[in-house]
Amino acid sequence: MGKSFLLTISACLCFLCSSSALPGEEKPALKRVFILHSYEAEHVCGKPQHDGVVKALEEEGFKDGEQIVIDAYHMDTKRKNNTPELINKEAEIAIKKIEAFKPDILVTLDDNAFRTVALKLKSPIPTVFCGLNGQPEMYNKTYKFMDTREKPGGHITGVYEKLHYVDALRVHKNIFPGLKKTRAFVDESPTGKAIHTQMILEINNEGKKVPCKSEIVVVKSWEEYQNKILETSLDDEIGLIYPAALLLKDKDGKTYTAPQIFKWTVEHSTKPEIALNYAFAKLGLFGGAAVDFFAMGKQAGKIAARILKGEKPGDISIEEAKRYALAFNLKRVRQLGLEIPQDILLAADNIY
Repeated sequence: MGKSFLLTISACLCFLCSSSALPGEEKPALKRVFILHSYEAEHVCGKPQHDGVVKALEEEGFKDGEQIVIDAYHMDTKRKNNTPELINKEAEIAIKKIEAFKPDILVTLDDNAFRTVALKLKSPIPTVFCGLNGQPEMYNKTYKFMDTREKPGGHITGVYEKLHYVDALRVHKNIFPGLKKTRAFVDESPTGKAIHTQMILEINNEGKKVPCKSEIVVVKSWEEYQNKILETSLDDEIGLIYPAALLLKDKDGKTYTAPQIFKWTVEHSTKPEIALNYAFAKLGLFGGAAVDFFAMGKQAGKIAARILKGEKPGDISIEEAKRYALAFNLKRVRQLGLEIPQDILLAADNIY
């Protein structure tokens, strides 16, 4: 038997052993994952969640293009499609895309995608929400999707976005021991109202453990926000602000989102800012303890992987976002003429 013949037989055997399917058999179909974004591509809240979901799926053995195929759609309901009519139109487009894709699992990022799409699909698809600001119980009144958070019982579960607002106040109290009062700003959008509710719940749950007085101001327009910021800068009692108004319109109907709002804020405010999202510190805010959107996305991705492995969504508890990140913008710190203790800086996850 010739040497070349033996080499050929050996190569064929190696090929057959390494192949995931025997001759005549089809390879298993890839699982299909659809990620629906409430906001635009590269959004400072949406993108890290998406990246976290994909990373967690990979860690659990579901790599895009190998074990799964991922598709995504961005509804852009913060910057562009931000009226009820336009949001509903985007929801219709998203529903058609999801139905055409036929996913094995749907992951929704932030409230608008969940509220206008996940709760309105004609055919139930295993769904994992992420970054939900509105209380699950509130949405459950509109469309019953869960029995309890501990055991939802249906086809939907996910990760609720805990703000860690009181944790953020504690961090700033350590930086500024004389801190007596903070003022938060929220808008009137559905997300703004949900953030407002979350803040009140966290404050009420912590009770006397809240380290300083906390005032929440609802601003209805860009002009009102500007006036309130300037007014706050002159108030010596207030040592800290929490700019959580992320969608505002001026008297002419022009929309302002986080990048524009924060740029103006750091140019005109004399108070350090808590950053709701750690990426907001990168946009110029002072920083502190903030929602870790990448970690929250990973948390949701782990749940999605459990469902892809065979668990039922209704048997998986709805979770709160477990982790917050410490992030600071040193340019803003210097601009305000302030200092951060070295031990807190050393504990930071991100410094810009």
